[in-house]
Amino acid sequence: MPRLKKSQARLLFLPACKSGSDEVNVVVETSRGSPHKYKYDPAVNALRLSSVLGEGMVFPYDFGFVPSTLGADGDPLDVLLMLDHAASSGIIASARLIGVLEIRQRTATEGWKRNDRFLAVGTQSRTLRDLKDLAELPGRELEELEAFFTRYAGLNGKELEVLERKGPRRAHRLLKVGEKLFDRTYQPRK
Repeated sequence: MPRLKKSQARLLFLPACKSGSDEVNVVVETSRGSPHKYKYDPAVNALRLSSVLGEGMVFPYDFGFVPSTLGADGDPLDVLLMLDHAASSGIIASARLIGVLEIRQRTATEGWKRNDRFLAVGTQSRTLRDLKDLAELPGRELEELEAFFTRYAGLNGKELEVLERKGPRRAHRLLKVGEKLFDRTYQPRK
C-alpha cells in the first residue's frame, strides 16, 4: 500500500477498538446479500467496485475490515459482520469478535499468504446478541461460510485453504498482531 496521510484515508486510520472495551470498529465495504464486492480505496477515501460474484452468489453477511490493522496480505484485517439485516456500505459498526477462520491463499504466480477472516457480531444485533463464540454457530453454517470464501477466491484466480477455526481469544490475539503491523507501517518511530 502506498504512503498515506490520515486526512486522505480517514476510515483506514480510525481506531481498531472502541476505547476501554473489547468492541471493534468494523468498516462495512460490502452489504449482506450483495453480488458486488466493494473495496475501500484509501487514496480517494471512497469505495470502489472490486469484483462481481458468480451468478446466484451473494455475500452471506456484511463484509468489511477493522481499521488501523494490517494482515500478511497487506490489506486491513477482513471481517464478516453478523447483523440481523444488511448494513449499508461505508458505515462503521461496533462489533464483538466471536472468532476467526485462519486461512491461507495463493495465486498461480504468488506463494501462500495468510488472509484470515474474522467473524464478529454487531453490538446492535437483537437476534445474535447472545452469540459469544463461533463454536456456538451450527457446524453447517461454518461449512457454508468456508465454502463461500473458497468459491469466491476461486472466481478471483486464487486457491484458498481454511487452516483452523478459532474462538474470540485467538481472534483478539491476531487483531493485536494486525494493529502492531499497521503501527509499524504507518506510524514509524521518530
